Amino acid sequence: MKRYPGPRTYNQVRVPRKYTPGKPRFSIYWTWSYPWEANRDVTELDNRFSTMTEVRRVAWPEYETLEYSAKMFLQGIAGTLELFHLGLIRFQQAVDEITGQPVAVYQRIDQAGQKQQLDHGVLDDTDTLMVFGLDHMVTEQEAAPEEIEAVRDFLAREGTRLILGPHHDVGATNDLKQRAMEYAHHGDALVPSQQRFGRYTRSLMKGLGLPVENRWGLHPATIQGTTTLQPLITSNDLDTRGWLEGVKTFNFHAHLPHYAVTTDDPKVIHVLARQPIDLSHPHPFTEAGNRDFNMFLWMPPVAERAGDILFADSTIFTTLFGGDECLDRFWKNIATR
Repeated sequence: MKRYPGPRTYNQVRVPRKYTPGKPRFSIYWTWSYPWEANRDVTELDNRFSTMTEVRRVAWPEYETLEYSAKMFLQGIAGTLELFHLGLIRFQQAVDEITGQPVAVYQRIDQAGQKQQLDHGVLDDTDTLMVFGLDHMVTEQEAAPEEIEAVRDFLAREGTRLILGPHHDVGATNDLKQRAMEYAHHGDALVPSQQRFGRYTRSLMKGLGLPVENRWGLHPATIQGTTTLQPLITSNDLDTRGWLEGVKTFNFHAHLPHYAVTTDDPKVIHVLARQPIDLSHPHPFTEAGNRDFNMFLWMPPVAERAGDILFADSTIFTTLFGGDECLDRFWKNIATR
């Protein structure tokens, strides 16, 4: 895996980045408590990440190399969390090359138990904030009122952008037959019958009054015999900023959230891309007559909010699940529009 040429740092206080017009400063905020996720009881089946041992078993022989061995890599749940960090490196490199600004990565509670709220300390040297909602709801992460106010202040600044990525919500029911249907639909042995994500992001969206909910975990339709997604269904007439210019698909992930719009006002939020669903296995969402789900949404600036708000799953910004020139083009659009 290609890495940054310079030395790596960890648990350091960042030096603020200087504002440069046309060179946005990106910050990524993982909403999880790393210790609470990593310390989950592995005998519990639901609402936890897989251990690295489980990943190796399911993905065998993909991770049977020295760099992922016990000599070099964490083997419990913590190892799986580190895969998400590693999966960001190519995106960080791409944005750094385009903007000349390093991409900062924050965790709500990091490996050392140090808590970093989403406050002005993070936001003052940020132009594009990416909030990745991969906290399991059972870990009780909530956006505090002062965090919501800080993000509101951030969005009042010209040239800002908030990208929200609440993840999937699988098995949000006590009906085991429905859970079994959802499990068979997405087909990923690493996802339990119930895996509910994004309490922090949900609370942030509610506090900001954003009319979107992350629902389900839907298996996208692919070109037969490949993991290449079928082309996005795009609303080019609404994409006046050109977010999806030159972008036909995103990368494959077996269980993606449907970003349900909860307002009837078409001016508030634009659904710019929908993804066809794999219909080979039934799902409650498709049984209700749906054949695609909302994949990429945009809320243009309005009134006192000068910044853009986008909704896109965090997996679109990692290479854990593949990537191609369309993904590179999307990243470039995000960094330059």
